[in-house]
Amino acid sequence: MTGPSGIIGDGVASPDEAAGNGPASGAKAGHRRRGWRAAFFALAAVGVVGAAVWVLYGSPLLAVRSVTVSGTRLVPRSEILAVSGVVPGTPLIRVNTARAAARIEQITQVRSVQVTRSWPNRLVIVVRERTPVLVLPAYGGGYDLADAHGVVLRRVARRPKGLPFYPTVAPEGALRGNPDLTAATAVLGELPAQLRHSVVSVTAPHPDQVTLRLAGGVTVLWGDTGRAGIKARELAVLMRSHLRYYDVSALESVAAR
Repeated sequence: MTGPSGIIGDGVASPDEAAGNGPASGAKAGHRRRGWRAAFFALAAVGVVGAAVWVLYGSPLLAVRSVTVSGTRLVPRSEILAVSGVVPGTPLIRVNTARAAARIEQITQVRSVQVTRSWPNRLVIVVRERTPVLVLPAYGGGYDLADAHGVVLRRVARRPKGLPFYPTVAPEGALRGNPDLTAATAVLGELPAQLRHSVVSVTAPHPDQVTLRLAGGVTVLWGDTGRAGIKARELAVLMRSHLRYYDVSALESVAAR
């Protein structure tokens, strides 16, 4: 009932409440709207994630279209690509760069390699090859180019110029890690550039008996791999005498004749 003051009495619903437009129904509607909004954003987020996954793993736009190979002189580019195991068209995200690098490093002439992705669709392979520092007579004929560890990098029919000759014949792989050869290449690596370029051959019957033969028939008994800088300076002084033989193996008894 409505009293004289126009206030609705207890237990009697107002017209708005009776029509479902009161505070309780408004709150319910707000909850419904927020629920639909949350559901919409959740579905949108799922759609965005799904689209991103498809772009990365299924879209041809992010698949391997080209492979750049650099740093190779001894190994053909085609061999690098074949050994890497990378198939053109593979989604770039799926390329296992560490596995591809490990495969390439199995190539004898390769010292190290770095494989990286270059988005959106390119793979970059940077190779660091072993460097030939000696020429050896090949077992069975010809000549082998070997690095500082005795790893044979290439076999050639003629002896190339510019690399010292190491006159030791051995089956392929037999000189890898050989201490005599390692001592010889270590000495070559410590020589001043001008002296190193004049070395025609090097021998090492023992790691502490490295002997250099220079252009013009000069012989240098270098000895072991220690004190390279001091030996080089002493040799530079001795060579002013223009003799044929120098011994700097024991600095306390440097000799020239």
